[in-house]
Amino acid sequence: MDRGLPNLHLEFVKYLFLLRHLDVQDIEKVRLKEEVFAIVKTDDMAPLYETLISESVLEKDQGVLDSMRAKIEDEIKKLDEKIADAEENLGESEVREAHLAKSLFFIRIGDKEKALEQLKVTESKTVAVGQKMDLVFYTLQLGFFYMDFDLISKSIDKAKNLFEEGGDWERKNRLKVYEGLYCMSTRNFKKAADLFLDSISTFTTYELFPYDTFIFYTVLTSIISLDRVSLKQKVVDAPEILTVIGKIPHLSEFLNSLYDCQYKPFFLAFAGLTEQIKLDRYLHPHFRYYMREIRTVVYSQFLESYKSVTIDAMAKAFGVTVEFIDLELSRFIAARKLHCKIDKVAGVLETNRPDAKNALYQATIKQGDFLLNRIQKLSRVIDL
Repeated sequence: MDRGLPNLHLEFVKYLFLLRHLDVQDIEKVRLKEEVFAIVKTDDMAPLYETLISESVLEKDQGVLDSMRAKIEDEIKKLDEKIADAEENLGESEVREAHLAKSLFFIRIGDKEKALEQLKVTESKTVAVGQKMDLVFYTLQLGFFYMDFDLISKSIDKAKNLFEEGGDWERKNRLKVYEGLYCMSTRNFKKAADLFLDSISTFTTYELFPYDTFIFYTVLTSIISLDRVSLKQKVVDAPEILTVIGKIPHLSEFLNSLYDCQYKPFFLAFAGLTEQIKLDRYLHPHFRYYMREIRTVVYSQFLESYKSVTIDAMAKAFGVTVEFIDLELSRFIAARKLHCKIDKVAGVLETNRPDAKNALYQATIKQGDFLLNRIQKLSRVIDL
């Protein structure tokens, strides 16, 4: 891990997430604590260390804390001297670089407020759109480090406004991944999938996560967002995905068994993936939601082929008991996630999919009525 660059150690923040996670074993937490403490000491992350002490994540070592504070004070003094020298003796470019160095230092030590404050100062010294965009990316990294969705949302909007002034394709493509991660983290899986798929061949945002993790997110969001034809074209047959998917445990079986309608292996693969989803800091809050959505997709796909099917046949196809399927489908039907009904006496499921043409006709009628009402209101105003 690069200690010098302000990538905010996103592996490190993963360790912090796991340390706070109830499902992680105590013996693993001992190892994680050692890793976290080593990184905190190496980068003199006193502000973050104090937070972790207050949350009882790490134990307090006053000697280490005092040493870090002294080093920080000394480094800030040097950075301020460089800024003063640049302002007195050098040009605008050098002044900006000196302020940027101070921003990156505050990012490195985990001082969010001072980092944001210094980034604003640096921005005031910045003219080029590309350099302004880089400052927005640093702000976005801070947002993801602290899971500050308000900061992330505002920074994405700011980046889009900057792109109206110009900006290169490389930065635009990077922004798609940042926005995709934000959408996934806020449960907008459809938009996340679209943005991730757009970025597959241009991925360069290794400061967020490795390419394997990017493919993991792309497949998971696509499965619950795309129709069957799009899934085949954009995911199942995508060469970029095919080269990586085999390295990620259970993911290839998860995707291909769903597409091939092999439901027993699909559920086995899904069971293997649940731990990865649960222990992912971005997906963890949506674990139950994702579980429901993926089951809706797979049950809908199975029922799509039948006008009616016995509950026993469906249970065998999924490798579960009749009681389990009965209970599952009852919940999804009640929530209007599945268009079918259960005949308990005959032990049969009858599908009652809405007629797409009829739904389109009803929508057209409704929109037509709305348009006529607007025209009538407008005509009354014109008559006056």
